[in-house]
Amino acid sequence: MVSALLTPLKVGSITIRNRVGMSAMTRNRAPGTIPSDTMVEYYQQRAAGGAGLIVTEGILVSRQGTEWAHAPGIWNKEQVAGWKKITDAVHAAGSHIYSQLWHVGRVAHPDAPEQKLAGTPVYAPSAISARGGKFRHIPGQPGYVTPTAVEDPWTLVEQFKQAAVNSKEAGFDGVELHGANGYLITQFLDSTSNSRTDQWGGSIENRSRFGLEVLKVLVEVFGPDVGLKVNPAGGYNDMGMPLQETLDTYRYFIEEADKLKLSYITLVRYQAATDVEYDGKKRATIHDVLESYRSSVKNAKLFLNASVTPQEGAELVAAGKIDGAFIGFPWITHPDLVKRVQHDKPLDNVPDIKHLQWGKDASDFSVGYTDYPVAVY
Repeated sequence: MVSALLTPLKVGSITIRNRVGMSAMTRNRAPGTIPSDTMVEYYQQRAAGGAGLIVTEGILVSRQGTEWAHAPGIWNKEQVAGWKKITDAVHAAGSHIYSQLWHVGRVAHPDAPEQKLAGTPVYAPSAISARGGKFRHIPGQPGYVTPTAVEDPWTLVEQFKQAAVNSKEAGFDGVELHGANGYLITQFLDSTSNSRTDQWGGSIENRSRFGLEVLKVLVEVFGPDVGLKVNPAGGYNDMGMPLQETLDTYRYFIEEADKLKLSYITLVRYQAATDVEYDGKKRATIHDVLESYRSSVKNAKLFLNASVTPQEGAELVAAGKIDGAFIGFPWITHPDLVKRVQHDKPLDNVPDIKHLQWGKDASDFSVGYTDYPVAVY
């Protein structure tokens, strides 16, 4: 039975209709960084399919040259207008939606078209490059470069604040800070990517400062409707510290974040599929994130993400270990995921792997995006 997952839950100032969230997933369908009409249909379908809370794909807080040529932004009026269409459609279908605020930091490329348009260096906490990477939309498909250490991190904090202001104008119910997957927040937290000797680096308190200051300005804008996503196990984008340092760092960061009265904190479990290997060794620091950090969350609602099935999510909710589950990939292939769960229908659609990300060979954004069938009820 999955009934425990299908009950309402108060999250910040809103009450979501069930405890099944749709987690953020980059789908690369925003040409010129502007949300497309096909994206409106995509999110509307999943709201109509029963999602309790939708978190958008990562939304860039400023113009950056990411590995995804068609990732959306939220720094100008045209983007805000595009997102407003999406939030209106989601609300009309009975769901709620948070914007996920995203800065990729060192894993951008100076030769990417959007980075050239930005006219700024690839910024990071320190001039330490990530290993790997492949920018398929740049000739030669180069990897990551050595970034420029940002002189004044407050300038980046301000970008997040403006993105929150723009998110409010676009009609979002809240914002989620992307503090996972080796992007900017993680780069400040992790001692392997942050070698600063000022107030933004060195000690755990200093390495946590950037993420906490960003959360504070988001709370200034959205009050209790601010979420945080973290994946302490690392791996992806060349992230990870020794186990004890990981535990000490993330327990401090999560506990301090929780004091800000956030709406929820999402823990992302270790995922072998997104781990990377260097010199024959796995990069991630594998450990049980729920067991390790559950006690650090006392105020926010706690969600779990990464290969959580509806059955497992319901069992964890019933046991009082989590408040809800963010499900990812199955939402791509099943726009009616919650309805299927409610009616005991199988999750049997076959994923169109070729069109997970829109690329040069795609003639239509909808292929592998909005064309998955719903079940017969």
